Amino acid sequence: MRFGERIRQLRTQRNLTQQKLADLLGVSLSYVNKVENERLSTGDYPSEAFVHKLADALEADEDELLLLSDRVPVAVRQRIRQQPEAFRRIAALSNENFSKLLAHLSSSPRM
Repeated sequence: MRFGERIRQLRTQRNLTQQKLADLLGVSLSYVNKVENERLSTGDYPSEAFVHKLADALEADEDELLLLSDRVPVAVRQRIRQQPEAFRRIAALSNENFSKLLAHLSSSPRM
């Protein structure tokens, strides 16, 4: 799913018009429309702060929206900086081995 598509989905689930969402966010109706229709130029793409406001207004998972907007959540970014080689190795895994890793992590008790 794409960022704009998810924003539209969340907005309609909450019975908000584009105008109402724009009012909640303090932006123009045309900006909300551009976000939902993926018609933003590179410089106009939502900042992390705006994604946070969107998540609050739409009662959505901020990390999901950050990832869909090609931004990395803060906690993940910090962990990558601590162990960059580990993340390179994870990224290099085959789909099969990645699925096995996820299954193993899901079955492991949390600390």
